[in-house]
Amino acid sequence: MIPKELLRKIRQIELRTRRLVDETLAGQYHSAFKGQGMDFDEVREYQPGDEVRAIDWNVTARMNHPFVKKFREEREQTVLLVVDLSGSGLFGSGDQSKRELAAEMACVLAFSAIRNQDRVGLLLFTEVVEKFIPPRKGRRHVLRVIRDILYHQPKFRGTAMNSALEFAHRVLPHRAIIIVLSDFLGETHPSRSAIAAHLRQRAIHSETLGRLSATVLRQVSRRHDLVAVQITDPYELELPALGRLVLQDAETGEVVEVNTADLRRRSAFALRQGKTQRELERVFRQAKVDAIQVRTDQPYDRALQQFFDTREKRRRHG
Repeated sequence: MIPKELLRKIRQIELRTRRLVDETLAGQYHSAFKGQGMDFDEVREYQPGDEVRAIDWNVTARMNHPFVKKFREEREQTVLLVVDLSGSGLFGSGDQSKRELAAEMACVLAFSAIRNQDRVGLLLFTEVVEKFIPPRKGRRHVLRVIRDILYHQPKFRGTAMNSALEFAHRVLPHRAIIIVLSDFLGETHPSRSAIAAHLRQRAIHSETLGRLSATVLRQVSRRHDLVAVQITDPYELELPALGRLVLQDAETGEVVEVNTADLRRRSAFALRQGKTQRELERVFRQAKVDAIQVRTDQPYDRALQQFFDTREKRRRHG
């Protein structure tokens, strides 16, 4: 039985995101994720200006004058939302946790997809693939996707993104849009000393994540349209000056005491996190993976609109 509070939260997310999709993002989504293929429509008589390579030689031979094949844009696509449910997603220094923001982002993208006649699937992962929902259409299906992101109780707390991406690659035989929603913190940094500051009610949680494989990213992005949605919290980028605090790794349970009043320590943390972020962006660029950065303390609609605008301009210019 789903708690009434969760049902109310799902309904609130639906109302917020449907308005944003209907008023702003639906057309931009279509332009950003236009079908990669073309479906055959019909043949028609050749007209001056038609490309020679479009001529249907069999029909031309039968009719004794040239005909060309006419194609239409492939409409239905498959969108797979790959959502990180590791322990760090429960953190949020403000009113919204990273998992709640991930659910809202997923809702926006899912409703944009079904408005475009696309099918939407869901893959939830931690150290293992926790759940896979095959792609389908319809509002009820999208609401189930959002419910599972918020309500699913993970069996593990860690992260194994490489395995999740390899699973998605196996279960999607044809080209699809794969959107990964995660914080990606530490994904390119193997050191366990890289503390991500997670504050909630005077507690800080740090996480240690596995190294994200650029090879796996490239393998998946060669077949699919792979997009990374990085969800962060401001306290993961810069430590607040709150004195001595106990840090607990949200995924391993390791506990460390840190003096956040120490300016040098805070500066070193910010420097390290900045370096890690730049390395992650470099890995994305090398693998030709588009990325969107959103934060729990900022509206996400601008980041989405900028992403859609960039994709549309790139498509127009080749």
